Amino acid sequence: MNKAPDSAAGPRWLTAEEQYVWRAYLHATTLLEDHLDRQLQRDAGMPHVYYGLLVVLAEAPRRRLRMTELAMHAKITRSRLSHAIARLEKNGWVRREDCPADKRGQFAVLTDEGAEVLRRTAPGHVAAVRQALFDRLSPEQQKALGEIMEIVAEGLQPKEAGADLPWLR
Repeated sequence: MNKAPDSAAGPRWLTAEEQYVWRAYLHATTLLEDHLDRQLQRDAGMPHVYYGLLVVLAEAPRRRLRMTELAMHAKITRSRLSHAIARLEKNGWVRREDCPADKRGQFAVLTDEGAEVLRRTAPGHVAAVRQALFDRLSPEQQKALGEIMEIVAEGLQPKEAGADLPWLR
């Protein structure tokens, strides 16, 4: 694994093999995200990021999370989260509650209607994910992909204070 920064000699350009892998990754992730967005728009009238927010809330204790924690789980900025929650509130799928311990804080809470939308939408979404990704990979490839994506994600989420992460913006 070569992590050396650019030197005075100039940038470390990607090799032909690295360029192939990078472009294959971009191509596949762009198509996958579009495929999942279209399926969710068709089946539930929501983009993939909104579906992810409902899933995180459904899995949270009492179906509620502080907005800052929800932004962290979704890997999005607080501004984008606020906009998404406003849309989900308008649909009746989420509501906000003030945080009694912190006057500035708020909780996002999955409503019964939101849980029902998630229950109805999940089977089609799982089928789309399975068809687009898992059915195309062997168990060994699935395991390797998970390990690779975990390494990439860990490298992009520094633990030190002041890290420039979406949910801190």
